[in-house]
Amino acid sequence: MSTSTPGPAPVPALSHLRLERPSEGVAVLVLDNPDMRNAMSEEMTSSWVAALEALSVDPTVRVVVVTGEGSAFSSGGDTAWIASEPEAGVDRLRSRMLPFYRAWLSIRRLEVPTIAAINGPAIGAGLCLALACDIRYAAEGARMGVPFVRLGLHPGMAGTHLLPEAVGVAAARDLLLTGRLVRDDEAVRLGLVSRVLPPGTFLEEVLETARGIAGTAPIASRLTKLALLDGGHADFEAALQWEALAQPVTLATADLQEGIAAAQEKRAPHFRGV
Repeated sequence: MSTSTPGPAPVPALSHLRLERPSEGVAVLVLDNPDMRNAMSEEMTSSWVAALEALSVDPTVRVVVVTGEGSAFSSGGDTAWIASEPEAGVDRLRSRMLPFYRAWLSIRRLEVPTIAAINGPAIGAGLCLALACDIRYAAEGARMGVPFVRLGLHPGMAGTHLLPEAVGVAAARDLLLTGRLVRDDEAVRLGLVSRVLPPGTFLEEVLETARGIAGTAPIASRLTKLALLDGGHADFEAALQWEALAQPVTLATADLQEGIAAAQEKRAPHFRGV
């Protein structure tokens, strides 16, 4: 009986968002509302949920890249929507905001590695979205910050968890309480991003990294992502216990044999996730 390799899952109809597949194993989500600097509109939010659901069940996806159309990554939540019910009570407003947070942070539930390609300003909830990704790269000149307090807002979208996880408590206090924006060298030094890349080749360099991740063994990649979730293990012994189980899981895979054979034969491995 013959078997066939599954193809990509069907792409849902999307608004203010594009889902692209530039190479094998790589999916790119493009926030596509440039006239509003890719603010998180209701249409974009609904499309984001649909796209993430499709990607989560697509066996061909091995890495997901998030970037913005035009000159911005994302200016954050649509302020017109945020302030649209000035007479509403706390309970009503909470019933709007919590689903919004959960919708955008659903990217953390993906089992495959995720990369935020910060092509321009990432502000407020836009930066929180980037912080929810596993890896962050920024184009030179991109500004990043969480100026919630300057708008009279408490931080949202898990910013008070994601930012300290990325930059440490002291730097997070600085950024959250002042609302100031950072860029380039300071963003790297703080840990907001791993690398700053030239704008002219930015996306291609990010996609080259994504292709490299897509070429790694998917079982090992997913287990490694899980090991690093929420800042990693609670302590040294917890890490040893996890690795003493997770590494043997990968030792028992055909991909391990393929990886060793490829290294010995000085060729690129072809991992199948088995």
